[in-house]
Amino acid sequence: MIFDFMNPVAFLLLLILPIFYVLKKIGLFTHVSFPLTFSDWKGYVFSYNDKFLLFFSGLSSFLIGISFMLIVIAFAEPVIHHQERIYTSRGTDVIFVLDTSPSMAARDINGMTRLDAARSAIRSLLENNTGGSFGLVSMGTEAAVLVPSTTDQSLFLTRLDSVVIGSMGDGTAIGTGIASAVYHLKSSKAVKKCIVLLTDGESNAGEIHPETAASMANEHGIILYTVGIGTHGSVPLEYTDPVTGKIYSGYLDSSFDSAPLEKIAHASGGRYYGIESIVALSSALSSIIKHQTVVQSYYLKNSDDLYYDKFLFAALILFAISWIVRRVFLQEYV
Repeated sequence: MIFDFMNPVAFLLLLILPIFYVLKKIGLFTHVSFPLTFSDWKGYVFSYNDKFLLFFSGLSSFLIGISFMLIVIAFAEPVIHHQERIYTSRGTDVIFVLDTSPSMAARDINGMTRLDAARSAIRSLLENNTGGSFGLVSMGTEAAVLVPSTTDQSLFLTRLDSVVIGSMGDGTAIGTGIASAVYHLKSSKAVKKCIVLLTDGESNAGEIHPETAASMANEHGIILYTVGIGTHGSVPLEYTDPVTGKIYSGYLDSSFDSAPLEKIAHASGGRYYGIESIVALSSALSSIIKHQTVVQSYYLKNSDDLYYDKFLFAALILFAISWIVRRVFLQEYV
């Protein structure tokens, strides 16, 4: 995005202001006036409030000056140039399986909850990868696809921000979450397809075993990466149950066996990442995308947004305010 002026020569019109000021100072624009004082015997001489007049007179002149500058800017035709990549070939299809069980409310990732840390890292990743398609599965006791694989980052991020802890139950159905992602990726025509599981615990719910789901991914050429989020020990936790509205607060004894997550990742050609900080999480996601990136063809689409009408409208408003000041407060009718 580049801000520019299509007609910068118009700024020469700004020279009118200092020229007008100089000519006014030498008396060229001085009005001919005849002072007239009204009074009666032992009465009061009629007079204006000088400070009042000076303030509103100065304000009016200031507004006219700003209006003139806005008109000059409008004549200079301000424009913002946009350049967008339009991809003509498909990139990698990535589906994030995000754990939303209550333990993800533990606040031990740089002062953030585990869920917020995952959200932040995913958002940063998407900002630097515009060519791929991304999807989202929310996982708890059950799992649901919130966003099928899409290149619409705005839609994806909106759904990502809407994820609520406990919305899918208080369990961790890792197998169900992976299987849901496999179901939506298996028919994809993308050159590379992968699933990124972000969780902080072991599977304790669901009818599909995680190893079975990992085998399904491997059969369809889908690589599975697992990311274990969280520190070990006693960590603070607080969240509101989305169903009952009840607030749960206390401490979580954070510890889980990472071996099952490592096993299912290796079974599908992926890798396990143990995460205890937002930097490590962002680095892990970047590493995953780097390994899954494919070469894409694209062309650049240029577009311009003109803003001259907005500057003209602002000038009109200021001129109107200046006119009101002179008619109402200064009572100038000529």
